[in-house]
Amino acid sequence: METRKRRHIDVCLDGPVEYQTVTTGLERYRLPYHALTQTSLSRVQLGTEFLGKRLSAPLLIGAMTGGAELSGTINRNLAAAAHRLGVGMMLGSQRIMFDNEVAAQSFAVRDIAPDALLIGNVGLAQLSEPALPALERALDHVGADALAVHTNPLQEAMQRDGDTDFTGSIERLHAVAATLRHPVMLKEVGHGIGAAAAADLVGCPLAAVDVAGAGGTSWARVEQLVRYGEIRSVTLAEWGIPTAQALLEVSHTLPGVALVASGGIRSGMDAAKALAMGADVVAVARPLLAPAIESADAVVAWLQRFIDELRVCLHGCGAADLAALRRVGVQPA
Repeated sequence: METRKRRHIDVCLDGPVEYQTVTTGLERYRLPYHALTQTSLSRVQLGTEFLGKRLSAPLLIGAMTGGAELSGTINRNLAAAAHRLGVGMMLGSQRIMFDNEVAAQSFAVRDIAPDALLIGNVGLAQLSEPALPALERALDHVGADALAVHTNPLQEAMQRDGDTDFTGSIERLHAVAATLRHPVMLKEVGHGIGAAAAADLVGCPLAAVDVAGAGGTSWARVEQLVRYGEIRSVTLAEWGIPTAQALLEVSHTLPGVALVASGGIRSGMDAAKALAMGADVVAVARPLLAPAIESADAVVAWLQRFIDELRVCLHGCGAADLAALRRVGVQPA
């Protein structure tokens, strides 16, 4: 598994892993521009509460990696940036921690991000009540504030010896979300959660849902490149629910549930549109991978540009804070 984790990093750095024909759908909407805004750019407020923690901006560093030697460097640079900027961070899948104490060290970041919102991560296919003690230990080991459960049937189907039996997973998710000591968030990995999946979550005691839509990194592409060195099924590699569509469908089906918009969020304008459409926060992953290998300063620089652009977006549409941005909303492009 450690070798595969390292291959994931290499492929995501250099391979054609982005969707080629599917976009996020955010380009179909525009943020209204207000030439007579009554805001002051320096006083635009981006702070928000999410999963019980105060964030300086509505932003999470998305789940990326763990388990490989390089993963430790990546995660520590990401965590340092999250701490400095007051944003949240999702860890990569902690499954490898369950039986590999050495690999567990690549997830150890709490010492350099003592106050940051830190979200652990495990796959839905591995989720079960008997696994709860090991899961709780893994979350406690890293000092996580919450747990992200990732559902990824398409990704697993592309892997050699992937976990392809999702039978009963909805019931297990309900049970674990009701039992775990940590708040639980369900997320996809980049192929989208839409209306059908959201309908199955009605009544589930989830703290949040990350729609993780199509339009950014296609993990069906990543896994084919890791497994074969090429894309053998283009149609599967391009399959998913665009991020904007996923966000609208989930917000309609699960009103009142906190939402994360991720999947191809690449700019402050993307973030502003997603927030105006109902997301509570946004998450960014792949654009931070190369900076995270370089240094924490490189991650901070990328994120600061993103946050600065988001602030200008609020100012330019006449919104002094996130609540006002949601009142502004978006318009068809």
